[in-house]
Amino acid sequence: MKPNNPTPKPSAPEQPDHPHVRPVFRQKLLRFVIHLFGWIGIALVYYFIFSFFVDTPIEYGMKRSVAALETEYEKLNSRYDTLETVLDNIAERDRHVFRTLFDSDPLGHAEEERQFLRYDSLMNRTNRELGDDFLARLDRFGERVRLQGEDLDLLQRRIEVRGMLLNHIPSIQPVIDPDLSRIATSFGPRIQPFYKTMTRHNGIDYAVPEGTRVFATADGTVSNVMTGRANTGTTVVISHGGGYETSYHHLSKVLVPEGSRVKRGDIIALTGNTGLSLAPHLHYEVRFQGQPADPVDFFFNELSPEGYREAKRIAGVGMQSFD
Repeated sequence: MKPNNPTPKPSAPEQPDHPHVRPVFRQKLLRFVIHLFGWIGIALVYYFIFSFFVDTPIEYGMKRSVAALETEYEKLNSRYDTLETVLDNIAERDRHVFRTLFDSDPLGHAEEERQFLRYDSLMNRTNRELGDDFLARLDRFGERVRLQGEDLDLLQRRIEVRGMLLNHIPSIQPVIDPDLSRIATSFGPRIQPFYKTMTRHNGIDYAVPEGTRVFATADGTVSNVMTGRANTGTTVVISHGGGYETSYHHLSKVLVPEGSRVKRGDIIALTGNTGLSLAPHLHYEVRFQGQPADPVDFFFNELSPEGYREAKRIAGVGMQSFD
């Protein structure tokens, strides 16, 4: 008889996990993460607070180094200003010595730099290049000398022309009167001695004896010789060119013919008492462009500024003319 094999009992099924296990794990994990970020935030806050308000030993040392460097920079800057002042004084003394020794101003820094660069460039050139450059500069210099010579010739001609023109400007007294004692009546309104009326006196009167020498006051041509005139008597008129003309009135004798050339200082006549004249004298006139001018203003070859003022004062004393 076969043994009865018991029928195997089925194994009990595995029990499923507890339904509350996984939610608890998630809650713990979430709390951990929250705490972790909280601590990280607190750490960052502390880091920023210490970074902005509390210096680390390294930062404190760097700040001390910067402060020391700033102090040293101020000292160096002050020393630099002092040295610059000293150098300026030395440079000024050097320029003064240069002017004293060579009677000219020294070159400036910019000019010295240009000279240095020029010499430096010359050192890099060949002898042929230097020779060609020298010949070209010599040609340019010769051309400048030629042009300068032409300018000097033109200037000389102009000076000669100006000198000739100056010789034709009345510039001396018509009679010898170094102390101005012969001037009797000046230019301007004066009382006419015969009619006793105020008239314009277009010249200057010299109270000189009859027969006193009369001189041409500038180079020119005797344009007119008149005798027997009722008012001015014997008269000589000289045209000097450039608009200038002089006339000499009340003469006793004329020594130059009409149309003759005269030089400044030539004796042209002798004084007299001809025409409408109160006493022997010379009436002298200067005209420019046909208009009468004060003769005293043309005595610049004889009178100093003080003499000119004295001539004006003397001439202005009398109010009555001699003609």
